[in-house]
Amino acid sequence: MASAVANRYAQALVDVVMAPGSPLKPEDAVAQLRAVDAIFQESLELRNAMLTPAIQNSRKRAVLAKLLERTGGSTLIRNFTYVLIDHRRIAIIGEIREAFELQLDERLGFARAEVTSAAPLDPGVGVNLEAELSRLTGKRMRLRFDVDPALLGGVVARIGSTVYDGSLRGELRQLAKKLAGQPG
Repeated sequence: MASAVANRYAQALVDVVMAPGSPLKPEDAVAQLRAVDAIFQESLELRNAMLTPAIQNSRKRAVLAKLLERTGGSTLIRNFTYVLIDHRRIAIIGEIREAFELQLDERLGFARAEVTSAAPLDPGVGVNLEAELSRLTGKRMRLRFDVDPALLGGVVARIGSTVYDGSLRGELRQLAKKLAGQPG
């Protein structure tokens, strides 16, 4: 869960990206913010330089500008990262990116689901599962898939605090409760 600070920065960026006439499409903003986060996470030297108070913000911005030139980043994302540097929030770029993606999905009418299965799902099964979850929630879905061999078979889908358990392990648990005389 993102901090209040990360949520505020993410909200500000969502507002700018979703504003009429924005120079940046939401999907491009996500891709570029992911690129900035990846650059920051992949280089310990860069991270240390960006977090060191002894280095002037203007030098930090210049280094980041050179790196963003290579990735084709937009002026909007570049300026956003400058704000993070100036306010000493660049350390939480990953948290801000996650909050940004969540808030953007909410604005665009998407719900996120964590889908866990005993083995990797065939693409066709994933598409059918996405359609069924969309039908159940009334929203477009973004699914993230994970594998947990302990499920034995079937699928568990988590959307927010709601869990749809169609796993063999879940069915066995329900059967055990019925046999023990406990309510389902």
